[in-house]
Amino acid sequence: MRRKTLDLILTLVGAGVTVALVVAGVLLMWGYSFANNNVHNQLAEQQITFPPAAAFAHPVVGTEITPSMIPSVSQYAGQALTTGKQAEAYANDFIAVHLKEIGGGLTYSELSAKAMALPKGSAAYTAAEGQVQTVFQGTTLRGLLLEAYAFWQFGQIALFGAIVCFILAALMLILTIVGFIHFRRTPEDQEFPKAHHVADEKTPATV
Repeated sequence: MRRKTLDLILTLVGAGVTVALVVAGVLLMWGYSFANNNVHNQLAEQQITFPPAAAFAHPVVGTEITPSMIPSVSQYAGQALTTGKQAEAYANDFIAVHLKEIGGGLTYSELSAKAMALPKGSAAYTAAEGQVQTVFQGTTLRGLLLEAYAFWQFGQIALFGAIVCFILAALMLILTIVGFIHFRRTPEDQEFPKAHHVADEKTPATV
């Protein structure tokens, strides 16, 4: 095979890989943009706002702001909830804390079963049903926020994947250009050197 033929093949393969990486990067960027915008728009429609900064000044267990919320929730004080990261913090470090306090650590299904065991129409039943409804609403909102966070996280992964694809595409483009330059400089009649096979010489037998 001629050296120029091999250079051409490698150059064309490099160009194809470069195009494929660019296309993959563009698709991943589209996925990131779609996920990010979709999450932002849906969260913005809910019009959820974090408590103001003043509320985090004196956190007390059992109140709206507890000490456990300071490391995560306080950084978004006064902000509108519009990102996946904010949704995760609000769901896990704000809503979940209050759900645990309201339900005494019991889940919605456990509280519901407990309420159903009480005499219907009694004061205890009415109070338990109110507790069940509050926990149900909070659990539902928390689940929706965590789904938004998961969708947003997929978008972040797509962004990192797109960056990697573009970096690899740039490297492949450089290698392809180098290969094309080498192809242009290689003489038409240059071939790979043929391997020389040396015949095994028989050693004459000694008498």
